[in-house]
Amino acid sequence: MPSPAGGAADRVWFSQDGRILVRLSNGRVYATADLEQWSPDTAQPPAFAAAPAGAVAPEASARLVAANSNRTVVYAAGRNAWRSEDGGLNWHNLTEYRTQSLLGSEVKDLAVDPADDQRLVAATATGVWYTVDAGLSWQGLNEALPNLPVRHILSAPSGSRGVRIAVDSGSDPAPRDLEWMPGQNSGWLPVKDAAATVETELKRSLSLSLNATITAAGAYSDAIYAGASDGRLWASLDAGRSWRLFPALPGSGAVERVWLDPADRSFALAALSSAGTGPRVLRTLNGGGFWDDLSANLAEGAAYGVTAERSTGALYLATSRGIYYTMADLRAPAMPTAWQPLSAGLPEAAVRDVRLDDDGNLLIAAVDGYGVYAALAPHRLRQPRVVHTFDYGQRAAAPGALLSVLGASVGTASANRTSVPVLSSNEAESQIQVPYEVSGDTLQLILNAAQGPVVFGLPLQSTAPAVLVDRDGTPVLIDADSGVQLDAMHPARPGMRVQVLMSGLGRVQPDWPTGMAAPLEDAPRVLARVQASLDGTSLDVVRATLAPGYIGYYLVEVQLPEFVDSGSSELSIEAGGKASNRVRLYVAQ
Repeated sequence: MPSPAGGAADRVWFSQDGRILVRLSNGRVYATADLEQWSPDTAQPPAFAAAPAGAVAPEASARLVAANSNRTVVYAAGRNAWRSEDGGLNWHNLTEYRTQSLLGSEVKDLAVDPADDQRLVAATATGVWYTVDAGLSWQGLNEALPNLPVRHILSAPSGSRGVRIAVDSGSDPAPRDLEWMPGQNSGWLPVKDAAATVETELKRSLSLSLNATITAAGAYSDAIYAGASDGRLWASLDAGRSWRLFPALPGSGAVERVWLDPADRSFALAALSSAGTGPRVLRTLNGGGFWDDLSANLAEGAAYGVTAERSTGALYLATSRGIYYTMADLRAPAMPTAWQPLSAGLPEAAVRDVRLDDDGNLLIAAVDGYGVYAALAPHRLRQPRVVHTFDYGQRAAAPGALLSVLGASVGTASANRTSVPVLSSNEAESQIQVPYEVSGDTLQLILNAAQGPVVFGLPLQSTAPAVLVDRDGTPVLIDADSGVQLDAMHPARPGMRVQVLMSGLGRVQPDWPTGMAAPLEDAPRVLARVQASLDGTSLDVVRATLAPGYIGYYLVEVQLPEFVDSGSSELSIEAGGKASNRVRLYVAQ
């Protein structure tokens, strides 16, 4: 302890060869021989053994488990785990601390190694726990166990906020909200997500007002859409004062998710589970007056989540068989193309939700048991887009900035009649650098791509700063003295000089050739005024130059004050009056 928790497990046992086996709450069974790697197994748990004669349970409803290697040792599984060394007459609590359980919840099952009465494993609502010293210390076995019961993607990474999900909380009907915070790799952390709270309350209140079991609901402005456990759909465009009811289609199961377009309150999508047939995807173009069926060739199984990008007609569905993708005219009542599976590279498990990031570039999937995965959204291959390389953000271009062309393999390029270096190129993404010498208010990019010439017009500013982050929002922040990358495990310290890798800081002095790596010594300085702040407090900027040895990278070095609060803070950089994306910096004393 401490160890990461996991999803609920309901049975544990030891095999004859010493392996530990667990049955999860979803019925899947996994086994481990080394406490690190889990593999699927077909074994089923043994029947519960009878309680030892004469033993008295330490608490009501506790189940007693005798140790085979020592008949005087008995364990009990209940609200806590217990041990008795006199056949079950007197007991010692193994898990209670300050009226709470060290394991986070009651013990659903407990197994003792037949060869060692000190070695036991417990199944709880928070996962699987293991001890080799009869409960004096506990170790979680959840990190590699595919037991994250993710049910909903609440939000995509944005700025200093990471991806947020809702997970099944077992007997509690309200799901738990978790966040994978940028800059930490220790696991999902509990959060209170306002949007999730609003959705839960909306379903509760609509269940009462509509006299139905509402299983999915969404609202934006005055538009409210809701679906019930029997497949019925309701829509209101006046904040619930009046409703349109669409009856359940034959064979429809529960409405699992509704998706709204904030730009058009008359449009919505609904994903319905199966009641003997394949899943259904329904669409309304007239505020719920009629819903047409887009299911077409979908394979049998349950549907859980749906998302779309109306400008391209891309439509994604999360199902028990993985992700499916199609293209459709989402502005007119036309049928989609055939649904295509998209599950290559994902674990073989149900995908419980699917979502596009805020810019529609990344497709994010919630895989039951395994967690969250992200990849370039396939529709980008049909409609390329230019974004900033460092955060996939859509902002103005700037001299020297690194830009990515998503969905196009670029051979050659030019901007405002100036040659543009192509730094890398493949089908999914090409990277270019804006020439330092470009000027004006607009950047006209002409790209010779594999699919033919492509032209983009972008706003052009003197600066357009962006901090380098990975797909989960973790920034590249470096201790200037040691060169160690800073994150939750390696936090910054008061007084430390922190280096920030950036793009888009504009022209430099002396001038530097586009497409050439910056010199290792005396790197050119940024001409624009660079400022930095931490949670709104100004920081001293020690230097702002091209990053030595890199093409298109800038290095900004800031000095932290001698007194700064511990914890997580927001770091922002400004160049020429333009603010960067905000990133998370961890500080410890």
